[in-house]
Amino acid sequence: MPLLPGLRFFRTLADRRTLLFQLVRRDFEQRFVGSAAGWLWGLIQPLVLLLSWTFVFQVCLKMELPRDAITRNYTMFLFAGYLPWLLFQETVTRSATSLLDHSNLITKTVFPAEVIPVSVFLSSLVSHLMTLTLAVIAAFLWLNHFSVMIFLLPLYMLFTGLFAVGIGWVVASLQVYLRDTAQVMIVVLTLWFWVTPIFITEEQYPAGVQWVLKVNPLAHLVRAYRERLLSYRLPAAEELMILTICSVAAFVVGGLIFRHLKRGFADVL
Repeated sequence: MPLLPGLRFFRTLADRRTLLFQLVRRDFEQRFVGSAAGWLWGLIQPLVLLLSWTFVFQVCLKMELPRDAITRNYTMFLFAGYLPWLLFQETVTRSATSLLDHSNLITKTVFPAEVIPVSVFLSSLVSHLMTLTLAVIAAFLWLNHFSVMIFLLPLYMLFTGLFAVGIGWVVASLQVYLRDTAQVMIVVLTLWFWVTPIFITEEQYPAGVQWVLKVNPLAHLVRAYRERLLSYRLPAAEELMILTICSVAAFVVGGLIFRHLKRGFADVL
């Protein structure tokens, strides 16, 4: 008899893993399967953005990186910095309306709604891994650079996932009650994007806004991706501590808010 609760726990865990896998597969198939390019669209969009920004900032505006920058190759500097932001942005943006998109499951069945934003992140992670692979290949062929530090990147993907899913839970649950939440989040992400050092180095920001970079978890993630992809530097202890605190705090707080607001989902949806 004492074993029954434990067996029930592992059975529930296995069922949720199966459900999560099915949601990720369904989401990925809906996005890419059936289109002419298929999964290649997961690469085409970030590459088009990369080429567009490189043309505007490097060709038109003659942007040059400082001599002490991690690399003088602006395209690779931009590519490496954009990767974590794209994963974060896509997860949060798509999570905002994810509960409404799956309202039939939430209202008609006993459904663990909290797994939906998690499935959004995992689906986005598939595209992220494809783009990251292309970045590693480009760094090797273009810069003749390869570092074993790239094997630490899954840790930063975990940080990104915890942080993005935590925020995703908040915006997804609020969107059920306040349908303007998704639009507000787009505005917030636009501002957040420009206070994250993707196009320029952190040192190029004015002294008066340097504090924003220190409290911005995405700034630390962008720096970490660049250092792991384009240098041989080891992660700083302070960086790991900040990212751990921010990601775990966002995940826990987001989970608590979601759990509280979840009680009324069936009635509102």
